[in-house]
Amino acid sequence: MKRVSIDPITRLEGHGKIDIFLNDEGEVADCYFIVPELRGFEAFCIGRPVEEMPRITSRICGVCSEAHHLCSAKACDDIYQVDIPPAAKKLRELLYSAFYTGDHATHFYILGGPDFVMGPDAPVAERNIIGMIGKLGIDVGKKVIGARSAAHEIVKILGGKTIHMVTSIAGGVTKGVNAEERDRIVELAGGLVEFGKFTLQVLEDIVLKNQEHMDLILNDAYLHRTHSMGTVDENNHTNFYDGKIRVVDCDGAELAKYDGRDYLQHVAEHVEKWSYLKFPYLKLKGWQGFTDGMDSGIYRATPLGRVNAADGMATPLAQAEYERFFETLTGDRSGKTPVHQTLATHWARVVELVYAAERTLELAKDEEILSPNIRVIPTATPREGIGQLEAPRGTLTHHYVTDERGILTKVNLIVGTTNNHAAICMSVKKAATGLIRKGMEITEGLLNKVEMAFRAYDPCFGCATHSLPGKMPMIVRLRAPDGTIICEKRRD
Repeated sequence: MKRVSIDPITRLEGHGKIDIFLNDEGEVADCYFIVPELRGFEAFCIGRPVEEMPRITSRICGVCSEAHHLCSAKACDDIYQVDIPPAAKKLRELLYSAFYTGDHATHFYILGGPDFVMGPDAPVAERNIIGMIGKLGIDVGKKVIGARSAAHEIVKILGGKTIHMVTSIAGGVTKGVNAEERDRIVELAGGLVEFGKFTLQVLEDIVLKNQEHMDLILNDAYLHRTHSMGTVDENNHTNFYDGKIRVVDCDGAELAKYDGRDYLQHVAEHVEKWSYLKFPYLKLKGWQGFTDGMDSGIYRATPLGRVNAADGMATPLAQAEYERFFETLTGDRSGKTPVHQTLATHWARVVELVYAAERTLELAKDEEILSPNIRVIPTATPREGIGQLEAPRGTLTHHYVTDERGILTKVNLIVGTTNNHAAICMSVKKAATGLIRKGMEITEGLLNKVEMAFRAYDPCFGCATHSLPGKMPMIVRLRAPDGTIICEKRRD
């Protein structure tokens, strides 16, 4: 038995590795996607005042701090039993939509894009954002940087800081916007919509018109038939900030549609000893192991999962691309037939980027965001509370329990990447099995194609890893500067 390790895996948030085991014939016998990180937010938040949580949990991740900040604030609203004013809700969603645009741009152009623009077999030194700018031109780089800068400026105006914002608290937000700020946000949002159109053209020119790339997307090595999860509005259209969680099966039929407060009736978590990251699954189906298909409990809550779970997009440009996406990949522009090609997640992410940009402009033009009525002062005795929204990487849940003084006694977080962990493991294994053949030379480019299977999920393991105190195995290695292991301590 020969082991081939990809350690560390690249172009993601956090850390991880892939161990591929080859039999004597050189074929894949097994493959493990391993998350060695350990984070303890669920444990060390115990004993803190719950109103501190929107600030504390935003530190879980510097990439998607907005998601944790707002989800935590929604949980605090629930704990204090308040309905926030309409203006406050729109300001929160406006901030979040701008963030979404910038975040999806980061993955499409910097983390996932180089595999397509430069090619999966391109030299490592070229397969990055610098190589992309060199190939596509400096103007493309300026557009990407400019769009991310615009999104960050909107977040700063509304959130008080570019990252780790401070504006959302139990009952609403601490700061509104004046007419001058609103006009600036409208200007920036208009630019984001244009950037969305530009990104659609980049996708068309670089990926969709390239038969080699389309063959890779449609390759069976990147195919898994799983259930799909996402948040939808009253019309079953995608919404990132608010709505009900909808789950559809492998054929597109609705399995469940529920309020975030009821998540424990629908989702449970499985643990494996070789990873710090847990494996959520649908209670309706049960944990059947790492298998896909109708009987499996595994689902995906990625951009692909969200467009599969929705009946459409709530803005015109995004809806048009949604229809083209499904018509191209399934022949059914209605979206009723799910797409199961993992690499198609990149295209779904662009559909969402366009929606987020359009929604940003739509909310920025809403006169109600100028209202001074932006907070309800909580007066109820605190209790258990749950907040949910769609992080870019999947459905995010913050579940808090407090005593009568608002001091936390229990915290449970299911973050976007955690939802997708089982699917990521299956995708990596199937890619390795489908791409590595008997007698093949194991090149860096070939291993990068295996990495592409997890990279489509845009995973964030800094957010996702948590511990079961005293139960999880741990290995600590001390290495010399040349990488040799000096000593090793382990807890099995």
